[in-house]
Amino acid sequence: MPVYEYEHIEEACKEKGRVFEVEQSISEPALERCPSCGQSVRRLISLPNISTPISDSRYREMGFTKLVRRDDGVYENVTALDSESRYFERDKPETMPDLKRRIQD
Repeated sequence: MPVYEYEHIEEACKEKGRVFEVEQSISEPALERCPSCGQSVRRLISLPNISTPISDSRYREMGFTKLVRRDDGVYENVTALDSESRYFERDKPETMPDLKRRIQD
C-alpha cells in the first residue's frame, strides 16, 4: 500500500507533529482530519523515489566485482582492474578476480 504524507493546516499535533505519514489504499479518500487530534489536514505531493541504474565503472570505483555469464563456466569480469583477467573461467583459478586487492579492512 502507498504511504501518503499529510500536513496539519493550523498548528502541529502533539503526537504526530506538523507532517505525518499514513499508509492507505489508493481507493481510500484523502484524510480531512488528523486521526490523533482531529485538526484539519491536507495531503502533500511527495517526491517520487526514483532509482537510477549504476554503471559498471561506478561499481568498479566502489570496489565491487561484477561477473556476467557469457558461456557455460565462462564469466566476463566487466569491472576488471588493470591486473585482472577480463574473463573468469571455472576450471582456471588463475583467472579469478583479485578479491584480496578489492577487500580491505
